[in-house]
Amino acid sequence: MPLAPLVPSDVIRAAFSGAMSEMYRTEVPQYGTLMELVAERNDEALAADPDLKARLERAGELDRLSDERHGAIRLGTAEELAFMARLFAVMGMHPVGYYDLSVAGIPVHSTAFRPVDDAALAKNPFRVFTSLLRLDLIENDALRDEAAAILASRSIFTPRAVELVELAEAKGGLTALEAKEFVAEAVETFRWHSEATVSRETYQRLADVHRLIADVVCFKGPHINHLTPRTLDIETVQRRMPERGIAPKAVIEGPPQRDCPLLLRQTSFKALEEPILFRSETGHEPGSHTARFGEIEQRGAALTSEGRARYDILLTKARTAANVDAKGEGAKDYETSLVETFAEFPDNHESMRRERLGYFRYAPTEAGLDAARRGSFETDLDALVEAGHVSADPIVYEDFLPVSAAGIFQSNLGTDAQSNADASGNKAEFEAALGRAVIDEFALYREAEARSIEATLKALRSAHTDAA
Repeated sequence: MPLAPLVPSDVIRAAFSGAMSEMYRTEVPQYGTLMELVAERNDEALAADPDLKARLERAGELDRLSDERHGAIRLGTAEELAFMARLFAVMGMHPVGYYDLSVAGIPVHSTAFRPVDDAALAKNPFRVFTSLLRLDLIENDALRDEAAAILASRSIFTPRAVELVELAEAKGGLTALEAKEFVAEAVETFRWHSEATVSRETYQRLADVHRLIADVVCFKGPHINHLTPRTLDIETVQRRMPERGIAPKAVIEGPPQRDCPLLLRQTSFKALEEPILFRSETGHEPGSHTARFGEIEQRGAALTSEGRARYDILLTKARTAANVDAKGEGAKDYETSLVETFAEFPDNHESMRRERLGYFRYAPTEAGLDAARRGSFETDLDALVEAGHVSADPIVYEDFLPVSAAGIFQSNLGTDAQSNADASGNKAEFEAALGRAVIDEFALYREAEARSIEATLKALRSAHTDAA
């Protein structure tokens, strides 16, 4: 009897993303409302801008536009992170980038598990921003040891999930039946648990150090704290949220609104205060916890290291010039500062391309192929673009921004206040916990651009040779 075929990791990832979305919509009904609002505005934007629709279609973005782009979890131990990496690997998701969220006084460092090649991203772009708690930032020795002991006593993966990960590793994948079971078991790790594993007193002592520490340490598992669809117009969605009964955070994180969007912009609705049960001598006592919310994102051009350096300087300048307090006051001044500051950054794709501020995906146009067939063969990329023989579309940024992620986390914790604390990251420690080095996101964009250039010149050369 022939062996059952193995399911591609892209298919497993898509099934997992769908299961997560269904679970989260059930657990957080407001998220379903947010998804409807985003889909509505995306349809309007595409209908109003045929050029945008054509560009998304060329880039393979149109069919995956409505897919959730990412979720986020927070882990407590190195062991949890190491096995989570193995679980995500079954779905073709690999650790890309290192993010130090201590820039906002948040005691975690993070990576994004995501697909890394163009074909996998086109099939399903889902990724999970995964943070590891830094217990070393708890100054109280006794409390740090207590938190470590609580975390050591839990197991966040089901026994069957562990078996299926080991099975996938042993034979290079899973059959359709195994993959279905794997998704069901994996989702259990991300499910909400309303019963805390500690007393109210322990929870409060950890929360007094930092509310995020209590969120990570005091529950059975790392409940998914948000999922995120992609919008083409984050301002309009932010403005329409209150019309749907959704309270948005005060500030859209990231660069300002522009004709040519950069990197990543994010906003969210306020985290929900949810009823939970604490352990007590008599069994349980009621309480509440704030952790989960809904987020949206608008993605723009991936920047080169030169472009990113310029972006970071401008963002720091804007944040220094205007501050948003814990109640969100000062948001308008900050938005004005952001727009004025980023006027220094070119706001058209051709200038960004010529100044090597962004990465681009190149492709031969019909005019270029016709010219090559008629005997014209040019290898200078700028000349080809200028002549209309090659198109150049910005490569979409698939990763995250530490300051923006910290801003979302801050809102999740009940404040929109900005923090510009000095970073104190420890990439080596994170990679040791992970069990491997994180992938350099800049290298992925460079390679994608280089592949498109090679394919473009090959196609033009082939048209030229065939006509000769």
